[in-house]
Amino acid sequence: MINNRKAYIIGNGIAGMAAAVFLISDAGMKGSDITIIDEAPKGGGSFDGQGSAEDGYLCRGYRMFEEKIYSCSWDLFSKIPSHQNPGKTLKDEFFEFNDKVKIHAKARLVDGGKIIDARKLGLRWRDRIDLIKMLYLPEAYFGDSQIKDHFSAHFFMTNFWLEWATTFSFEPWHSFVEMKRYLSRFIHDAPQLDMTCVLSAPYCEHDFIVVPLTQWLEKHGVRFSQNRKVTDLEFSETGGKKAVTEIVPSGASGAGHPADGSADGSADGSGAEKIKVSKSDLVFITNGSMTADSSIGSMEQPPLPHSPPPEKSAAWGLWKNISKKIDNSGNPSVFYGSPEKSKWVSFTVTMNDESFFKHMESFTGNKTGTGCLVTFKDSNWLMTVSLPYQPYFVNQPPDTFVFWGYGLFPDKSGNYVRKKMSDCSGKEILEELCHHLKLIVEVKRSLIGSICIPAMMPYITSQFLPRKKTDRPLVVPAGSRNFAFIGQFVEIPREIVFTVEAAVRSAKIAVDSLCALKGKIPPLIQKKYDAKRMYRAIRTIFR
Repeated sequence: MINNRKAYIIGNGIAGMAAAVFLISDAGMKGSDITIIDEAPKGGGSFDGQGSAEDGYLCRGYRMFEEKIYSCSWDLFSKIPSHQNPGKTLKDEFFEFNDKVKIHAKARLVDGGKIIDARKLGLRWRDRIDLIKMLYLPEAYFGDSQIKDHFSAHFFMTNFWLEWATTFSFEPWHSFVEMKRYLSRFIHDAPQLDMTCVLSAPYCEHDFIVVPLTQWLEKHGVRFSQNRKVTDLEFSETGGKKAVTEIVPSGASGAGHPADGSADGSADGSGAEKIKVSKSDLVFITNGSMTADSSIGSMEQPPLPHSPPPEKSAAWGLWKNISKKIDNSGNPSVFYGSPEKSKWVSFTVTMNDESFFKHMESFTGNKTGTGCLVTFKDSNWLMTVSLPYQPYFVNQPPDTFVFWGYGLFPDKSGNYVRKKMSDCSGKEILEELCHHLKLIVEVKRSLIGSICIPAMMPYITSQFLPRKKTDRPLVVPAGSRNFAFIGQFVEIPREIVFTVEAAVRSAKIAVDSLCALKGKIPPLIQKKYDAKRMYRAIRTIFR
């Protein structure tokens, strides 16, 4: 590591925090030489989780993990001490929890208020052959086509598609190549249709991952510059290589200053002055955000439908400005240009009694925390709910219960509430849920009396939109001297997006490349050429 080298990380989500950890643990950098800049008041990015029993809890997303595929994540978790169990790492705590609480979904699909056999995939011969072609034909063959371009109309009515779509959040108009990557990466789990391959965090990922990560970084002296919106970067070119020379916050003017809090007299360096970047410094850029411009509703009000234009959004505006200056930096408009094709609504429910949870345990046959996803096949919104292990939040009282759900089709009218999901309040979403579960009066009364907070996310699946290979930049683009892209909108060959693993792997690659490390990146595991596993998977598809 070059002496006096500084690192600037734009974006305090999981990718940005992972980059900081790897700079310290793998590259030997001092934490005091690392600054993380973010426009939000606190860190975590899409890994949010907040609230109280009185006002209701909120988490916009629920994340699933897998033992074999998440190798970079386990590497990261093995470096961070547990917040709740001193003496253990996050990885230790994670696997000890999953040894105790094992997922085995017994009610994956519900239709007309009754559990149906999700193992009956409903595939026809053409569907099966199309899936095999998806696995083995090269990505270049499919280009930027959509999933619906390669399957029959019947395929999208099968149990296979319903389980696939609601597990990974795919829509028929999403990228065929992205689905191909998922199938290639998860093919060894195909025989486990009861979701026994899924692992979950012991509690809300913000509390479990973000809080201890932040504490570890603070302990190592990393500087956090929150409430600071970066709108642009300045570059110079020498010998065909480009390097970042200045980081431009919103409203910046005048000469550049170091991001040490001294430029404007503020303790956290949150002023508007430009930040000078020397030739030896490193810059890590989180380009794009799947939760950008989210809006939050309440029991009485739906989320606001309007989102600001992309150029007003820090995540998209910064990437847009960079793409005008740097070749091979991608095309952000592909991902922010069609929110009607990338949005859905999630909701978090807080209850002060356990009658609904007891009902769900009796109905599904799963103890709370072991059932993973329950999808209502006949739901116009394609609503899915998940009851995680309790307590889900660290500060959650023992007499409070929290669960999460979402709808893939927020612009369709409900079956009971004749409104678009995106136009519904929390109370109306709960009424629709009661309809699909055919709840008795007592349980319905309890559920309707709880707190349901809906969240509209216009870009939540934007990384799945059809795209050309060059629409996402490589982690380190050709010609880069000192900068890298990290997060969900970078191109990592064969890797799947919309996962914790993709974000962490991008940070691992970025640090390894810019710091010229060797052998620090765990292999990307793909089992589609494993004959034994393929036999089991194909047998499942053909039954």
